[in-house]
Amino acid sequence: MPPKGKAAGKGRAPAKRKLAEEFPPGEVLTDTGKKAWKLGAPIGQGGFGLIYLAEENSPGAVGPEARYAVKVEPSDNGPLFCELAFYMRAAKSDLIHSWMRTRKLKHLGVPRYWGSGLHDRGGGRYRFMVMDRLGTDLQKKFEENGRRFPRKLVLQLGLRLLDVLEYIHDHEYVHADIKASNLMLSHSDPNQVVLVDYGLAYRFSPDGVLKEYKEDPSRCHNGTIEFTSIDAHKGVASCRRGDLEILSYNLVQWLCGRLPWEDRLQDALYVRDAKLRSQENVSEFMSECFTSQEKPEEIQRFMEEVVALEYQDRPPYDKLRSILQAGLEAIQAKDDGKLDFTVTSTAPVKRATKRKKAAEEADGSEKAEGSPAKKRRGPKKEVSRVKKSPKKKTAGPRKTPAARKRAAPKSRVVDSGTQTTPSLARQTRARTKSST
Repeated sequence: MPPKGKAAGKGRAPAKRKLAEEFPPGEVLTDTGKKAWKLGAPIGQGGFGLIYLAEENSPGAVGPEARYAVKVEPSDNGPLFCELAFYMRAAKSDLIHSWMRTRKLKHLGVPRYWGSGLHDRGGGRYRFMVMDRLGTDLQKKFEENGRRFPRKLVLQLGLRLLDVLEYIHDHEYVHADIKASNLMLSHSDPNQVVLVDYGLAYRFSPDGVLKEYKEDPSRCHNGTIEFTSIDAHKGVASCRRGDLEILSYNLVQWLCGRLPWEDRLQDALYVRDAKLRSQENVSEFMSECFTSQEKPEEIQRFMEEVVALEYQDRPPYDKLRSILQAGLEAIQAKDDGKLDFTVTSTAPVKRATKRKKAAEEADGSEKAEGSPAKKRRGPKKEVSRVKKSPKKKTAGPRKTPAARKRAAPKSRVVDSGTQTTPSLARQTRARTKSST
């Protein structure tokens, strides 16, 4: 079991990291292959350091249309060092193109590695890596769209990410931090998406030998708290099923706007337990996130396939693709190669707000009634008392547990009304006797 208290929610961030000094445009870095790279303007910043536009060394300045990007961090920091291990082993251009030819893919969303090395400047030493230049990230798109993506787009993203995950898994790594801010559109083709940031990438199968399941309390809750896998919450080393579990949480969030545990992200144990419940009853979890009319059946099937995986299992990538393809067919769409972020309605976001209010009301009633178990039993009794017509009575037992919870507050309101009705009847009979 994970440790209790503050230690349980510390996550993965190290205590301190040095910030990289900003290099002036024109600074030249030489990689281990003796290739020189000229820096342009910085275009991004992370916990590790800075990202610059770059080109292979040339007489001219590096302009805004540069084809490459260079990540730079102080050599004492760790994230880029971890990333380099993945890039040098699995992200070389010839490896990626060979995989694409074998799988007959037109695109694979893994950044290409072009070189790396160490650079000395002003008494400091810096590590750098050269990779493809990319465009905007999907988190910005998600926020611009009112925190919702259209269903067709979500299914397309799922298909592209299955290709990426199968590739990196077959090269002995897992990503462990899939989220919208780590997904970037290609700079040259905005209809392609690339999975970046391999700072948490883990070699789960070195030389083909799978890691064994082992819980480590010192590593609990590693990753991004709202998406990280249950294995990571328990301190277990990342595995392939964990990547797919993380992907499934992202698919749900992109469709409905928010995950049920997002209001309590500071409580890592609460988030872990909420995810455990979601895996125990995927259908009920989906009912918390969507209305019955808009519940995406293919996402539920996707999650159920992932839940069934054991720690060392190789995921059924083709079956998972077929599930998402069936979802596209269900909405009379197909993966046409175009990523359309246009959202026609923001109604689901409003429904999410109503769900939050309902949850708050349920919390209050739970405190008044006592234990959660009593609360779950209560609605059954109340429904049987207030539903008098044959139609309503026969409909009651078919309700799911989630539906009964949502119905409970209404039942109590109606029940309070039924308590006054006998009193009025007695008053009427009393007046009748008196007049007689």
